[in-house]
Amino acid sequence: MLYSDAMISPSELTLVACGGAFGATVRLLIGRLSEIYLTSLKFPLATLLVNIAGCFAIGCVAEIFARGDISHHTRLLIVTGVLGGFTTFSAFGLETITLFRSGHLGMAIGYVLSSVLGGCLATYAGALLITPRS
Repeated sequence: MLYSDAMISPSELTLVACGGAFGATVRLLIGRLSEIYLTSLKFPLATLLVNIAGCFAIGCVAEIFARGDISHHTRLLIVTGVLGGFTTFSAFGLETITLFRSGHLGMAIGYVLSSVLGGCLATYAGALLITPRS
């Protein structure tokens, strides 16, 4: 079967799935290690570290990809798979910086505000929806 540009091939799905499994596993390990060694902190340090590390990694990979130094399949494995499983916050960071670099400062600020505030409000709304009523 021939695949058009819009279709996802089985090999692409496999790369993303394997990368996602790896990224999610590393995230779990970091979370567990922080539970063991950072129990006195009430701050969600593990999530913060994962998000910052993911943003750093996607920044590096995006620049390497922009130079043409990595293939589409490698980008799928690392960015969509590993980093997507590790943290989707990295995609948010890259999209924000891309808007900023392309001269869309207002759009970048709007994206940050709407993502953060909208995400927090949606989380709260979801919790309210599920909370038992007495």
